[in-house]
Amino acid sequence: MGAVSQSQGSKAVVAAMSANLAIAVLKLVAWAVTGAASLLAEAVHSVADSANQVVLMLGGRSARKQATADHPFGYGRERYISAFLVGIILFSMGGLFALYEAWHKFLEVRAGHPNALLQSRWWWVALVILAGSIVAEGLSFRTAWREAQAVRGQDSLPQFIRRSRSPELPVVLLEDSAALIGLTVALLGVTLTKLTGNGYFDVVGSGLIGALLVVVALIVAVEVKSLLLGESARPEAQAAIARAIQADPAITGLIHLKTLHLGPDSILVAAKIAVPETVAANDLSRVIDAAEARVRAVEPMVGPIYLEPDIWRQPPPAAAPVSPPPDATPTASPLPASPSPTATPPASPPPGVTPPASPASASHQPTVEPEV
Repeated sequence: MGAVSQSQGSKAVVAAMSANLAIAVLKLVAWAVTGAASLLAEAVHSVADSANQVVLMLGGRSARKQATADHPFGYGRERYISAFLVGIILFSMGGLFALYEAWHKFLEVRAGHPNALLQSRWWWVALVILAGSIVAEGLSFRTAWREAQAVRGQDSLPQFIRRSRSPELPVVLLEDSAALIGLTVALLGVTLTKLTGNGYFDVVGSGLIGALLVVVALIVAVEVKSLLLGESARPEAQAAIARAIQADPAITGLIHLKTLHLGPDSILVAAKIAVPETVAANDLSRVIDAAEARVRAVEPMVGPIYLEPDIWRQPPPAAAPVSPPPDATPTASPLPASPSPTATPPASPPPGVTPPASPASASHQPTVEPEV
């Protein structure tokens, strides 16, 4: 899968924000004239999505700031932080509010209060606006899908969302998918409520929308949390980097390779390379410079590179046990020799260490009286 550039993600974000702002206004108007709980839940959902697009754009702008002494690797992870905030907004402002509205509407229906949706003569406005919103969200989803098609390679949509190192497109795809499903649920809830005269269908629609948004928010938070913790480069990128490093015969091996995404468009590479023991310092410097150039040629997103030369020391292979020949006759082991009654002399001490005097020898030493 190719990298998702910030311009590609921004195009999908702007398209989603434009659709969500227009849809939010229409849904609020429809709710005002019909009182449908599903419409209010969807209106708040669209407002939350619009706020999310603003957060994503601000995060993208902050990520373009130059590196400083306090942040020597730049601000690329600002885009991850903004995507994590999207999950929080979607969970609280979208999902929890829809669930609250469903509970509030349920209490009204159970208490027998008048149902504004059933009594309103403008009920058809809700159906028209919901149908138009489905079309607008479908166009936004198509834009995001086309952007994802250009970079996802052979990955399916769930694989792309899980493996992408750029948060904008996966977030927009998840939001637009949730919006299309939520609008369909709201349309069914309003239609069934009007056809049957049963207000519980509207309650169920609002509750399902809230549950859907909570699930999507949790998916966004889990995926972005992994990016915030630090993910390595994609496996194909790591393989290309390893081949580029080892392309020089002067590098006799790659001891280990570590990669880390500093942001969606920047990868840190740290590797320990094996070189001959006799290589000169000036030759080693040229080898490392050439390896860095090859790495950047095969993976344009690579930023800082740290190559540490070392000597690859491998332990000698363990000797295999020698088996006796099959025709060998086992012989009886000799009896152990009897210990000699003579005491074994003590081992001589290491050089420079004076052994302590034994008690026996100390008793024969003359005592020196101090002079008075």
